[in-house]
Amino acid sequence: MKIAEALILRADIQKRIAQLKTRLNNNAKVQEHEEPAENPQLLLTELDSLISQLNDLIIKINKTNTLSKIDGISLVELIAKKDTLSQKAGILREFIEIASQKINLYSTTEIKVFSTINVPEHQKQLDKLSKEIRETDTKLQQANWTIDLIEE
Repeated sequence: MKIAEALILRADIQKRIAQLKTRLNNNAKVQEHEEPAENPQLLLTELDSLISQLNDLIIKINKTNTLSKIDGISLVELIAKKDTLSQKAGILREFIEIASQKINLYSTTEIKVFSTINVPEHQKQLDKLSKEIRETDTKLQQANWTIDLIEE
């Protein structure tokens, strides 16, 4: 199994766990003399099984990401780089958007408001950052579809 397949499976298991949570909550209480639509004990047994599968899969994914390298850099490091660059880009994008907003003045007596930054310069910085994120993501996606999951 490739890392990408394991990630798809992980997402599927997580979705199934979320659905089980809803089903459990929907069957947590019933009115007197009524039966739940589903047996909560069976749902809890299924939950235990899915949680165990998810745990095992996460361990394998993390082990593979730690031991596998692209251009001498572990996948864990690339994931961390992508995550932190994405966080920075999101903050910068919002900052540029706020700095770019025009404030309409309705009279000459109103206080003028100016941007505290050179918006075009920071937009270029954001574009460069976005390109680096895309390139990092492309490396990760390529690795995910070529590297086998460590099953041990």
